[in-house]
Amino acid sequence: MTLPPLEPRRARDLVARMRGLHVLVAGDVMIDRFVVGRVSRISPEAPVPVVQFQHEYVRLGGAANVAHNLAALGATVSLAGVVGADAAGRRLRDELRAARIADDGLAEDAARPTVEKVRIVTDRNQQVARIDYEQDEDVAGAIEARLVETIASHRAAARALLVSDYLKGTITRGVMAALRQSAVPLIVDPKIPHLEMYKGASLVTPNHQEAETATHRRIRTDDDARQAALDFRQRAGCEAVLITRGEQGMWLSSRDAEGAIPAVAREVSDVTGAGDTSVATLALALAAGASLVEAAVLANHAAGVVVAKFGPATVSPEELLASLSARISV
Repeated sequence: MTLPPLEPRRARDLVARMRGLHVLVAGDVMIDRFVVGRVSRISPEAPVPVVQFQHEYVRLGGAANVAHNLAALGATVSLAGVVGADAAGRRLRDELRAARIADDGLAEDAARPTVEKVRIVTDRNQQVARIDYEQDEDVAGAIEARLVETIASHRAAARALLVSDYLKGTITRGVMAALRQSAVPLIVDPKIPHLEMYKGASLVTPNHQEAETATHRRIRTDDDARQAALDFRQRAGCEAVLITRGEQGMWLSSRDAEGAIPAVAREVSDVTGAGDTSVATLALALAAGASLVEAAVLANHAAGVVVAKFGPATVSPEELLASLSARISV
């Protein structure tokens, strides 16, 4: 079963209502650094390419990219996360402030580095290597208490709560307990080792591989996706699940609706960060009063826009509406 498209008037209304809505994001913030160069030869020292440096740039990653996507769609964002007392942490704070996202909800932990992914990339956007700076033990003590305090101070004003879990230590049982003390939608972008911690979430958004891992099922058809989604809901104890399936689109499963949402991407440049865009759009759409089906359709279009861009990216309200209009007119 294919779920119905979103009517243009309803889409415009929902996107307009997103502006100014408050969403609280809790999760693993990170900075993505891209070192770009030209490759013209192989090293005589080892069978690896020699990259002649040209330039570098940074982008917000992980939960910080989720927050950036929310802000780009017009939301007011509160962000609870952890950074180190280092240059990468200072740069991440600068990037947040440049995106008009407050950084006062970030707990600084001098015992761990800011999560940073350094990608060596050619001038044709081909990735040569990646270096990760991280320490992924769960936060505890004063750092966890600071996160819980940030959540407690912002959740009453939030119209939706969003968990961006990358297994880097921010999402703990204590953090999840603090998030559950609210009646607004709780949306989780999950990691399977934490599955039992998401019990009671309004919506969990595993990708294809995560859904297969959690349910011990191979997903090849819509019927496979349907059964896996039902199993996932039962195991996670969540109200609804949205499985993102790449070029196969999405599968939504809830008590009130289930079905496929076809992919809309016309040209794929890079899928990095597409899940962040999708979950941000979902949360903001639900905060604006969208049904689960409407929110999933909007998220599908938002992801289709950003995969045509390189690296973690955002989608604007205008780009989102243009994608919806193009799909409807086809």
